Amino acid sequence: MQYQSIAPMMSQLWSPMAAVTSSWQDRLNAQIVVAVAGSSIVPGQPRVAVQIYKSNFTHDQVYRSGIFAVNFLRRDQLHLIPAFGLVSGRDADKLSGIAHRPGETGCPVLEDCWGFLDCRVVNAMDGGDMTCFLAEVAAGECRNEEGPLWWRDAARQLPKEVMEEWDRKIQGEIQFSTSRMKEINPISWDPGSLSQS
Repeated sequence: MQYQSIAPMMSQLWSPMAAVTSSWQDRLNAQIVVAVAGSSIVPGQPRVAVQIYKSNFTHDQVYRSGIFAVNFLRRDQLHLIPAFGLVSGRDADKLSGIAHRPGETGCPVLEDCWGFLDCRVVNAMDGGDMTCFLAEVAAGECRNEEGPLWWRDAARQLPKEVMEEWDRKIQGEIQFSTSRMKEINPISWDPGSLSQS
């Protein structure tokens, strides 16, 4: 298959820019998420699906704790993309200096963002290189009517050196993903057995 023939459609599937925050064993973290999508049409039972690559520190935190928050960035929050997307939470406290508070689940919620969804995982699907977490929304708030930041807009506004670093990071992740995509574990997700580890 020639990817270019479907690229215009695939580029429309990206979600707004969002930082997924997590908490596990007193360690907080944040990362720019690959994608988040609404996963319920029932207003009284909102759900989201979030994809997180296994190589990310956040992945293990969410997998073990069963909680996360999705913090949608505002259009003027470009500075958070390199802060959350180009540094690993294994090496730095990415929330240091960023105003946040504990959400209902205990995950950090950014005080300043377009809006947030505080979530509890109800299931997960192994995708080989990533895990797709299905979660119920425990709490949330939309704080701004102007709309969130989208990648297509961020990519045009970020400094050239940030985009070059981002592209280098993505190329490495593509190599990782290519080697792992077929390593899917069909065993059911059991958060109870993992929360003890």
